[in-house]
Amino acid sequence: MNMKIRTKPRPLKKLDAAIPRLSPQFPQLSKMKEDAAIQQKGFTGELKVDYYLDYLASDCTILQDVYLRVNGKNVQIDSLVLSQRAIYIVDSKNYNDTITFDTTLKQMTRSDGKVEAGFEYPITQVQNQQFHLQNWLSQNNLTNIPIYYFVAISEPSTIIKVNGDAEALGRVVAHAARIPSMIMEKEQQLAEQSVNKIQDRKTGKIILNACNVFDMDIIKQFSIKKLDLLPGVICPECGLLGMERVYGGWKCRKCKCKSHDAHLKTLADYFLLIKPYITNKECMRFLGLKSRSVATRIMRKSGLIYQKEHKRWIPRR
Repeated sequence: MNMKIRTKPRPLKKLDAAIPRLSPQFPQLSKMKEDAAIQQKGFTGELKVDYYLDYLASDCTILQDVYLRVNGKNVQIDSLVLSQRAIYIVDSKNYNDTITFDTTLKQMTRSDGKVEAGFEYPITQVQNQQFHLQNWLSQNNLTNIPIYYFVAISEPSTIIKVNGDAEALGRVVAHAARIPSMIMEKEQQLAEQSVNKIQDRKTGKIILNACNVFDMDIIKQFSIKKLDLLPGVICPECGLLGMERVYGGWKCRKCKCKSHDAHLKTLADYFLLIKPYITNKECMRFLGLKSRSVATRIMRKSGLIYQKEHKRWIPRR
């Protein structure tokens, strides 16, 4: 079963919310767009790998996007597959063109035929994850559980080359479509070796209960001030910032699109970027409203909870 489903990473949500609300002249805008593109590519690759790992859901317990605190450090793992005999770490990599693993120098390069670039060695990364997860399991009295790892290349068109021990690398690195069968082959080997069974669902629940949510303070990271974030409701059709409030909804002055609930995304942006609560005054400013009563009605219909003692509204959990 899929015990933990992947969602868009919170830092990427923040970037997607902030970028349309910044002036084209904002100094860090190009860097933010670059970071958003990199994060989106990684997220897309993870989703592609998830598609194939889902084949194992009937026999295994799957946790996507695992984020644990181990010995004072945060450890992020793309996917965990818990079977009856072992835990498998699956690290997703979304590379285009040609990638080359050097098993001697422990490095990886990517080439598009013109430019060659170096990257952190994926095997070292996933080995570190294995080490930290083993420590975490021991600290939580979950002992004698074998941990294996795989590196999944999400794009089937990516050419994988090896300088060095290709046979050894091929046992842990493959295109995403091959990973489920590699896990099942390993399971068969463990069964033949009479490796003791584990309680995969129980162990999965323990890990799930300890999982945190990965986050980053992009406001601080990119030196964004509150006034840098332009208010207004964004048109869901053309992306124009500043839809007009009309009877029963919103209207875009550019493409004439009408929407009943375009304000929901704006309120979500506010909670992501500015504060975890909103007052009537701030709602009027951020949605571009002139009426306090309209602001109150919108927040109530949006499912927000009013905290009378603080005179503010918070999202429903």
